Amino acid sequence: MTDETTLDALIDAGTTALGIPMREEWRQAVRMHLAISLGHARAVLDADIPDGLDPAPVFRA
Repeated sequence: MTDETTLDALIDAGTTALGIPMREEWRQAVRMHLAISLGHARAVLDADIPDGLDPAPVFRA
């Protein structure tokens, strides 16, 4: 899991780059959701997917 200092740096960089105001009372919730999202990303990146695997077809209605 990513430490709070790193998460806060990512939050500050993202909100500054996008011009999003950040209230301190939101920080704990944003930090928690960012940590969860990074955990999901790590699971996807760590998945052993063979190079020859074809992507799923696109569904069209």
